[in-house]
Amino acid sequence: MNTLIIFSLLVVLMLTGMPISISLGLTVLTYLFTMTNVPIESVALKLFTGIEKFEIMAVPFFILAGNFLTHGGVARRIIHFATTMIGHWYGGLGLAGVLACAMFAAISGSSVATVVAVGSIILPAMTKQGYPKQFGAGVITTSGALGILFPPSINLVMFSIATAGMSATGPNGEVVGTASVGQLFMAGVVPGVCLSLLLGITTWYRAKKYDYPRMVKATWAERFKAFRESFWGLMLIVVVIGGIYSGKFTPTEAAAVAAVYAFIISVFVYKDMGLKDVPKVLLKAAAMSSMLLYIITNAVLFSFLMASEQIPQTMAAWMSAQGFGLVVFLLLVNLILLGAGNFMDPAAIVLIMAPILFPVAAKLGVDPVHLGILMAVNMEVGLCHPPVGLNLYVASGITKMGITELTVAVWPWLLTMLGFLLVVTYWPGLSLALPRALGLVG
Repeated sequence: MNTLIIFSLLVVLMLTGMPISISLGLTVLTYLFTMTNVPIESVALKLFTGIEKFEIMAVPFFILAGNFLTHGGVARRIIHFATTMIGHWYGGLGLAGVLACAMFAAISGSSVATVVAVGSIILPAMTKQGYPKQFGAGVITTSGALGILFPPSINLVMFSIATAGMSATGPNGEVVGTASVGQLFMAGVVPGVCLSLLLGITTWYRAKKYDYPRMVKATWAERFKAFRESFWGLMLIVVVIGGIYSGKFTPTEAAAVAAVYAFIISVFVYKDMGLKDVPKVLLKAAAMSSMLLYIITNAVLFSFLMASEQIPQTMAAWMSAQGFGLVVFLLLVNLILLGAGNFMDPAAIVLIMAPILFPVAAKLGVDPVHLGILMAVNMEVGLCHPPVGLNLYVASGITKMGITELTVAVWPWLLTMLGFLLVVTYWPGLSLALPRALGLVG
C-alpha cells in the first residue's frame, strides 16, 4: 500500500507538468510529513549528504568537456575522417554518420551533444547529396543515443551514483556490492561497438535497397590526412580510458582532465573557438550541470524514502512469493523502463529506478554491472521514441521536421535497437566479457 501511495503521488505531480526533480522532492516531503514520524532534520541532512560524493563531480566535468568538443570543431574533423573511410559504401554518408556518432560519443559521453555536433554537420550534407531527409534523421537520431553506452557515459556515472553505498543479498545469501564507474565504463564498450555495427548494417541495407548515393572512394593519402586532423580529438578516448585503467587517475579525475584537454584542443590546437567564446560554453555547461545535480539531490531523497519504507525488499519478497524467475523479472524490468521512457528523461529514470531494482536483481542473481548496461540500453531506446524522446526533439530542431514525421523516420533503426535490447537482456556475457577479461569483475 505504501508503495502504491508513493508512486501514485509521484505520477500525479508529474502529470501536472511539474518538473521531475520538484515532483520527486514534493512526493518525499508530503509522504514524510503526513504518514511517518521521520524527523525533518534527517531530510535536511540527506539533502546535504546526497550530493556530497566525490563521484558526482565527474558529471559537471564530463558535461563541460562535451560542450567544448561540440563547439570546438572536433565533430567536423571526426565526420571527415569517417567519410574518407566508408563514404564509398552504399549509404556512405549515413554510415559515416553512424561511425562519427560512435567516435564522438566515446569522447563526449553525452547523447544530446552527439546529435547536435554530428547532426548539424552531416544532415545538411546528406540532403545536399540527394538523401531523403527522413533517412538522415533516422540515422543520426538513433546513432546519437550511443553516447549513453560508450564510456565516458554520464548515464553510467548516474547509475553508479544512484546505487553507491548500497549492498544486497544474493541468491545464496552472499553480500552483493554495487558497480563502480570503472566497471560500468568497460562493460559499455562491447555492447556499444555491437550496437554501432547493427545500426550501420541497418543503414547500409536501406541505402542499398533504395539505391541511395555513394561517395567517391578516398585515397589512403586522404584518409591519413583526415586521421591526422582528427587525431587530437580522438586522443581524448586514450587519455580518459587509458588514464583510468592505468591507475593514473580516478574516473572523477579523468573527467576533470577531459575538460581541460577539450578546452586546450578546442582553443589552442584547432583554434575553432576563441577565448571570448569560453564564458558562453562555461555558462551552458553550468546550466546543464545544475539541472542534473538538482535531479540527483531529489532522487537521493526519494531513494532515502524507498529505503526507510523497505520498498525494494518488499518488492523482492513479493516477486519471490509469485515465483517470478530471472527471465520474467528481466522482461518486467524492460517493460517498466520502456514505459517510464514515455514520460521521463533518462537521468531521472536511472536515479529513481536503480536503487529499487538493484536489491531485487541481486536476489535473483543479476550482476550489478549487467543491470547498469541493461538500463543504459533501455535509456537509449527511450531517447528515440515519443512523447519525450530527447533525441527526437534535438533532431527535430536540426531537420525542421515534426515529431510525428521524425517518429516514423526512426522506426527501422528503433526496431534494431529493440532487438539488441533483448540480446543484452538475456546474454549477460556480452556486457561482462571485457570487465572479466580485465579482472574488474569476478
